[in-house]
Amino acid sequence: MSVSAEPILVWGAGAIGGTVGAYLARAGEDILFVDQAADHVAAMNRTGLAIEGPIETFTVPAKAAMPAAVTGKFRRIFLCVKAHHTAGAVAALAPHLADDGVVVSLQNGLNERVIAAAVGQSRTIGAFVNFGADYLEPGRILYGGRGAFVLGELDGTKSPRVDALARLIAPFEPNVVVTDNIWGYLWGKLGYGALLFATALTDDSIADVFAMPRYRPILTALASEIVAVTDALGIHSEGFNGFDPAAFRPGAPAGAADRSFETMEAHNRRSAKSHSGIWRDLAVRKRKTEVDPQIGPIVEEGDRLGLATPITAALIHLIHEIEEGRRPLALDTLDALDTVSGDRS
Repeated sequence: MSVSAEPILVWGAGAIGGTVGAYLARAGEDILFVDQAADHVAAMNRTGLAIEGPIETFTVPAKAAMPAAVTGKFRRIFLCVKAHHTAGAVAALAPHLADDGVVVSLQNGLNERVIAAAVGQSRTIGAFVNFGADYLEPGRILYGGRGAFVLGELDGTKSPRVDALARLIAPFEPNVVVTDNIWGYLWGKLGYGALLFATALTDDSIADVFAMPRYRPILTALASEIVAVTDALGIHSEGFNGFDPAAFRPGAPAGAADRSFETMEAHNRRSAKSHSGIWRDLAVRKRKTEVDPQIGPIVEEGDRLGLATPITAALIHLIHEIEEGRRPLALDTLDALDTVSGDRS
């Protein structure tokens, strides 16, 4: 029986949606998983959805459907697709969103802007997630490590509906945070996300790249570009799980960036998910990443503000070259990122 007495539509049952949805289903919520992968939908309906990893291993019975088979209206829809699929997914789910319903963006990037443009800001709730999970195969998800989970209204107000949503999420993440600065977390995630894209240029793990002194200068310069754009927009970037925006601002205390990298390294060492989802898209699933919608806005906003972002632009270019098979996943490719930054000695 559903704890909240209303069904929840989880649109995208991969790493994020599958993990959160499975925990909520186990807690008694009525979850309908929607996914475009027919084999994943079939496996969930046949044998349930399995969560595996060092935190917990369990399987929940699951109801799943392809997008075209969804019927009815829902007051709560969790959108959990890749950033570059957001517009198409919102168009498909919009007919199923109740007039007084909300779409919650459990994604990476600034997808709330796309969602709000399509269904209205009043029907959009911002969310920031940083836990480690991977889609393994149909019906199986790896939940590798805990991370920050933050919810907030796009206009910065506090609201009963976000408080209620936080209570709903608590069976998955008891330390869920309600904020009046969700954009600060989302832009902070762009800084951290850019660092993850840089680690995905190699076959080395996230923690191993963060630990290499050789790459600290270029990674610091990359994070500094994003923090500079965020500051220029008047957004107070929030820190989380070791990522400290203040460490990448001009005039930061000596050693601040190193301390941030050391803490981010330690956070990632604790996770069974050693590599990012970006790396998995490139190395395992052989598909396009979220690079354009996720960190492309940094370059676009930088251009509009007259702030140079050459390292971010070069990173996007290198990811494209890997996607197209023109560069390998190797430390040599990460070395290529350093060529745009000049001599910082």
